[in-house]
Amino acid sequence: MNYQDVFIEFWELVKQSIEDRTFAKLTMAKTIGKPELKNIFLRPIYDKDDFRVMLKYSFRPRETEDIEEEIALEEALIILKAHLKTSFLSVILFSTTKDVAFKVNKKGIGSITESSPTFKNVMQA
Repeated sequence: MNYQDVFIEFWELVKQSIEDRTFAKLTMAKTIGKPELKNIFLRPIYDKDDFRVMLKYSFRPRETEDIEEEIALEEALIILKAHLKTSFLSVILFSTTKDVAFKVNKKGIGSITESSPTFKNVMQA
């Protein structure tokens, strides 16, 4: 199955963790080559009526300052899709119930694996 279809399944798990209020963090990792952009992180910002995320771009050279911005989840999805398979080969959802890893292999095939949770509590941005 191509990675775009599998990513849609993964994104549904992300949205479910947000609904369940178990979403702790999301990380794009496994860079392609040696780019300056090292990671992209999403941290939750739960509000009574709204959910937003703190998007953080983390850079490899220490001289380059990280960039953070508060955005809607839909905007984050667009950013993640733009970096998937161009800059990063994996996205990891950390929730308080399980960790879910989405990976793209060299042939462009996506996969999802689940493991025990890394986080016990949700820490907002």
